[in-house]
Amino acid sequence: MAALLSLRDYDSDSEGSNSEQDQNDGFNAHLQPLDKSNSISSSMMLVSAPEVESNTDSSGIRHLDPLTKEVKYNPKYEELYAPQVGPSNPNLTQQAQAERNTLAGFAEPSHFNDFQFENQRRTFTSYGYAMDPSINKEVVEEKLVGDTGTAEELKGVTVFEKKPQKVEKRKREKNTDPSDIGGYLGPWGKFVDEKTVMRPSEEEQKELDEILAKRSKAGRSTDDKTLEEKTTLHIKDPFDYQGRSFLHPPQDVGVNLRSEEPPEKCFLPKKQIFTWTGHTKGVSAIRWFPRYAHLLLSCSMDAKIKIWEVYNDRRCVRTYLGHKQAVRDVQFNNSGTEFLSCAYDRYCKLWDTETGQCKARFTNRKVPYCVRFHPEEDKQHLFVAGTSDKKIVCWDIRTDEIVQEYDRHLGAVNTITFVDQNRRFVSTSDDKSLRVWEWDIPVDFKYIADPSMHSMPAVTLSPNGKWLACQSMDNKVCVFDVLNRFKFMRKKTFKGHMVAGYACGIDFSPEMSYISCGDADGKVYIWDWKSTKLYSKFKAHDDVCISVLWHPHETSKMATAGWDGVIKYWD
Repeated sequence: MAALLSLRDYDSDSEGSNSEQDQNDGFNAHLQPLDKSNSISSSMMLVSAPEVESNTDSSGIRHLDPLTKEVKYNPKYEELYAPQVGPSNPNLTQQAQAERNTLAGFAEPSHFNDFQFENQRRTFTSYGYAMDPSINKEVVEEKLVGDTGTAEELKGVTVFEKKPQKVEKRKREKNTDPSDIGGYLGPWGKFVDEKTVMRPSEEEQKELDEILAKRSKAGRSTDDKTLEEKTTLHIKDPFDYQGRSFLHPPQDVGVNLRSEEPPEKCFLPKKQIFTWTGHTKGVSAIRWFPRYAHLLLSCSMDAKIKIWEVYNDRRCVRTYLGHKQAVRDVQFNNSGTEFLSCAYDRYCKLWDTETGQCKARFTNRKVPYCVRFHPEEDKQHLFVAGTSDKKIVCWDIRTDEIVQEYDRHLGAVNTITFVDQNRRFVSTSDDKSLRVWEWDIPVDFKYIADPSMHSMPAVTLSPNGKWLACQSMDNKVCVFDVLNRFKFMRKKTFKGHMVAGYACGIDFSPEMSYISCGDADGKVYIWDWKSTKLYSKFKAHDDVCISVLWHPHETSKMATAGWDGVIKYWD
């Protein structure tokens, strides 16, 4: 406030008393020039109201702040593109004064195609060259950067273009005269430089001989050699006091084993009464001795085949050892004196049940999955085997030769079942189909396949020969009517078990009141045949229950086999 008063007094009129002026001079002494006679000193005198240029622009243009985000009026063209006004910072460098819209400088907005960018990047990565991105194509011709030598060879192609190939067409021998019947070639003439017979040179022949010699030494041929068959008798005396072998059915067991009629009524098994142990790995299949069922034949993944007593001491009678790999299936002939076995070592072998002698060996270098004797008495010398090469092969035991091949399946053959008084047989395969064949005619006359069907690796014919029960891989037991052109019985499906991935066998009770099978959890499921109602299920094995067999002469006896290596007997 004092400063404003002093300035006012400094500019006020000089009229007044001398004493006041002297007093004011004393107050304003620091505002007076040091030397009034000096022009420089007098020019530095403070002016409280200097002349300032007017804010109003004479051009009448309203200037916009460059940082303005929104303009609330319609500016003119001259206002939008007018130069920026205002003081500039003299302390900024030339680089800092330059216009920029990013931290590093000024970036012009540009657009490029993502595909073209990726195309050039991959081309540079693969071939070592790419288009120069710094050149404006409208002004200057295109230029490649990188490995220009490779670019010249490939003619600048990118990775998304075909490389130029130098294709020189081979010349053919020509004779287009159709009147020349013997020498006319047409478009089928061979090439001029074509060699129809190629023989290795002496050096190449030596190399080939050395390779063949090494292969023979490596022991590849030893795989073709069969294992020497052996057998072990586990009982002291194979004959009884009358000279009868263990194949003779016992007569003191309280059951008429010679009866041809099934029991009148069967009952559900309730408890386990015996366990046969002896296999070291999972059991693949079990078979009753034909007609009498006083013996039980089993084959296992430990490459052994064993036969067991069903009555009395229930001992292991004999072990047959002749396969190098897991045994897949076994099958008795009608009398039970012989049986066939097939294994993953690609051999089918014919055994004498009583002596354990291997009578014959059969192989076509493919894995047999199932074997079946022809059930007719006059054709017991023939058997069929379903193999991994989609064929069903018929062997003649007398000549050890293949007499027929049924080659229509599109996958490995899993089962073979004789039906219709043994005049036909049914086969299932991994191709999810069921085919019916006339015996000795290699063309299937019935082909059953549906998009909803699954593979059926286990098939059983009912005791009366009217129904065919198939274990389907969608956890169902499907039934086909044999007498009615193999019609699929949609209402006869048995569900509740879990068998996906396993060929769990099915079996009917002797009088056709129940149907049963195992499952992947080791359980046994028993359904009522007429109502398809699940009557019973119980835990039988620690691993997959692969086979279930009802005893043909007992009312409630059942044998089960599992991948835990155990065979159990239930009542």
